Amino acid sequence: MEETAAKPRRSGGGGRQCCICHERRPALKRPKTLEQIATFLLRLHEKSCCINRSTEMLALKICRECFYAVFEEEIHQVIVENQLFKPGERIGIGASGGKDSTVLAYVLSELNKRHNYGLDLFLLSVDEGITGYRDDSLETVKRNEVQYGLPLKIVSYKDLYGWTMDEIVKMIGLKNNCTFCGVFRRQALDRGAALLKVDKLATGHNADDIAETVLLNILRGDIASLNHVFTYAYFKKLDYFSTECIYSPNAYRGFAREFIKDLERIRPRAILDIIKSGEDFRIATSTKMPEQGTCERCGYISSQKWCKACVLLEGLNRGMPKLGIGRSRGLNSNQMKTDKPTSRTKSIESKQCGSLDF
Repeated sequence: MEETAAKPRRSGGGGRQCCICHERRPALKRPKTLEQIATFLLRLHEKSCCINRSTEMLALKICRECFYAVFEEEIHQVIVENQLFKPGERIGIGASGGKDSTVLAYVLSELNKRHNYGLDLFLLSVDEGITGYRDDSLETVKRNEVQYGLPLKIVSYKDLYGWTMDEIVKMIGLKNNCTFCGVFRRQALDRGAALLKVDKLATGHNADDIAETVLLNILRGDIASLNHVFTYAYFKKLDYFSTECIYSPNAYRGFAREFIKDLERIRPRAILDIIKSGEDFRIATSTKMPEQGTCERCGYISSQKWCKACVLLEGLNRGMPKLGIGRSRGLNSNQMKTDKPTSRTKSIESKQCGSLDF
């Protein structure tokens, strides 16, 4: 965990007060993000705050209210310094009902009003068709729609692809089901964004997610802890869904997650170190990068003749679900029989993946 409950000292007044406001009792300490906190302490309290950057910071403790301020200010500064948004833009927020997307929706909504970003915000959810999991989490998203006053759009695998994940798992089993879900979900978000006509799509991730992705890319040879997100959601009592997908226990990512947790128990900074290593990676100049094109079948972005979703769907529809799984497998030129669209001007929201009609 990035944060742990702070235990006030029995003697001495200093340990009983927040190191930022010096008024309220501390609620947590953040030993792994000391420099971040120090920066924002100075930014928020330039005149009144004096920090010892060595021994005193090893026990940096803050109250809930100051934690909210630091957390939200950090996000605001990232938005401003990187010029992520422009006034008048339509922004879609990927909403699964989980803690990461719920915190993102809440904070972005609050900052938009507080700092007058001038954004039109929308919630975008994907219904994979997983009974007992996604149907329950979507109820949370629907409550968030009311709580935050943000319009909600739900796109489903059934409508987009003609299959639900329940149906796919019945055909392929639990070994490679996450391959289908990951490919379909990414494209479903893009299709939903096109339907909403948003300019940008924001998705929520925590440090664990990023570290897992870096490690997975290394393990796959593809270089081309629940942190303060959880604490913020918990203290704010945000309405979010916390059950793990019923089809994910055998996912490759799950093994990477367990490995990272083991590392974290030995070295608390392991997650941040892995992320830093990922940021320092450089792609060799001799590496041949894929060229972006469009899928001949559905018009979606692809570096191949058919996008990955269309290849997977072709396998499902032909009763050969493993056809598109793995780097060495796929459709050859003889198998890729399809009628080319009569017009290349149709956008991806007007075509269904795996067919020529939407």
